[in-house]
Amino acid sequence: MKKFIAVLLSALLTLGCFALTGCSSADYTVGIIQLVAHPALDQATQGFKDALTEEMTKAGKTVKFDFQDANNESTTCSTIANNFVAKKYDLIMANATAALQAAANSTTMIPVLGTSVTEYGVALGLKDFSGTVGGNISGTSDLADLEKQAQMIIDLVPSAKKVGLLYCSAEPNSDYQVNKVKEYLEASGKGITCEKFSFTDSNDIASVLNGAVSKSDVIYVPTDNTVANNTSIVDSICRPAGIPVIAGEEGICSGCGIATLSISYYGIGQKTGKMAAEILLDGADISTMAVAYDEGAVYKYNEEICTALGIDVPDNYVKIVKAE
Repeated sequence: MKKFIAVLLSALLTLGCFALTGCSSADYTVGIIQLVAHPALDQATQGFKDALTEEMTKAGKTVKFDFQDANNESTTCSTIANNFVAKKYDLIMANATAALQAAANSTTMIPVLGTSVTEYGVALGLKDFSGTVGGNISGTSDLADLEKQAQMIIDLVPSAKKVGLLYCSAEPNSDYQVNKVKEYLEASGKGITCEKFSFTDSNDIASVLNGAVSKSDVIYVPTDNTVANNTSIVDSICRPAGIPVIAGEEGICSGCGIATLSISYYGIGQKTGKMAAEILLDGADISTMAVAYDEGAVYKYNEEICTALGIDVPDNYVKIVKAE
């Protein structure tokens, strides 16, 4: 009798395990490396998981995700990527530039899809990048038109003549963005000069920003992951000083900016998930897949900070609704 009960319990546990996603063996396993937790990257990851799960369900297949947060450490990204390769996962999704770089360095065989990466040529050191990486890498970009972002500074803060460009020196795509914005502003004919203020990590944001505020009429911040994770520091310095911040994406703007031209991070995550489905389910050749972009960037503003600083925004700007 005891033996019968033991066998019965074992069978029930097995059935229960298959009913739970975490216990069942999936048709595919996908590793996700996310550089750091903040709203933009979180949304991209969620969009990726939702879209790929939906496509798998349609095809009668299952997928298991191994999500790992690197806590804004490039070396941790590399450790995670090497672990995914050792486990022979079917695909790696790399969320942010440092994550993509780590995945690219870890394998030339497993398909790697990036997301929340501004410029793949800059991220991967590619000369004459024309839209397709080749090899085992493709993905989606979070680039919003940088010339239009520069024009926002001119339109929203027309009296500004000195623009401070705040970014993390460890993020090559942040450097790329501020250089482009600097180029556009200084060629605008408005008598604007720009100065770059770079910090190495979150520990020196405050000291660098205090210097920037003392020398600037307005601050521009690109889609910088370190700033995105420390917007409260930026706001605590800039708002009391009366210095407006133009941000590269909605999450940063929500925390410390007056306005942004922002793409949908959930949307590019979804695009990445659909690309993954094409590779895993349809056998698509990743080496021929062009990097995809979000074409629906929207002008948005932070009502609270705009009101505090007396900034008027055009009617085509959409108010950012902050999460409760």
